[in-house]
Amino acid sequence: MSAKRSLTPDLASGACTDELLNAGSRWLDMSSESPRLDAELLLAHALDKPRSYLYQTLSAAVPAAAAERYAALLGERASHRPLAQIIGTREFWSLSLKVTTDTLVPRPETELLVEQALRRIPPDMPQAVADLGTGTGAVAIAIASERPRCRVLATDLSPAALAVARQNALALGLDNISFHSGDWFAALQGERLAVIVSNPPYIADDEWCETDPGLGFEPRLALSGGADGLADIRRIVSAAPAHLESGGWLLLEHGFRQAAAVQDLLRQAGFGSISTCADLAGQPRVSEGQWAT
Repeated sequence: MSAKRSLTPDLASGACTDELLNAGSRWLDMSSESPRLDAELLLAHALDKPRSYLYQTLSAAVPAAAAERYAALLGERASHRPLAQIIGTREFWSLSLKVTTDTLVPRPETELLVEQALRRIPPDMPQAVADLGTGTGAVAIAIASERPRCRVLATDLSPAALAVARQNALALGLDNISFHSGDWFAALQGERLAVIVSNPPYIADDEWCETDPGLGFEPRLALSGGADGLADIRRIVSAAPAHLESGGWLLLEHGFRQAAAVQDLLRQAGFGSISTCADLAGQPRVSEGQWAT
């Protein structure tokens, strides 16, 4: 008997909120690192209510239509589809962002890229900042929200991803960010920038067997970094000097095994003040260099 069939009788018998949450959490135990949280978010989504509503109605029977939708959502999550794709949103930098199958799901470790970029952008100084490969717009939007005097340029090769990023910026009322279609710097001809940030594809060809199954639901173009995972990082590092002001900074997110290689690429391209920061898991995640010529 499948997990979904074993859950159906409970859903069909007027189960209460607490019973559905417990059943959903058990069902997701093998496919999620946070089964209880996922169950709560999925049931709230099925009910079209905030998560806090669940704890006000733990003993209340869930309407049959919502229970059926909840079962379907649990099935999607059990297949490893990212939760953010299922519910259509993800919080990043305390901002609610729309997520679709055309974009990567913003991840907590990428907030480190924002933190490090903000260290290089004075709060009251108008500067030009670029986010290459913006996806949902998460990094660009976070920077634009924290540095309203800056002009933030967000680029992506995918028109569908750019459409999502535009919607996110519009929903948050940000008017200091613009979106440009093109491959890395192709969309920024003639621009000189104080800071360039990017979370480019960096999964190596032989690393796919080690990745989260949920990545199979996200756009491979935004994930695959070629044979050694550094193909796009090389392109960005080599082209960045032509678009940086003197003293400008390039910051890159990368795989936890790639810090030394990324530092070498920055050094070979003529960058100075090169360093790498670790994420909350202690893994080297963001490397930066300053263009001083």
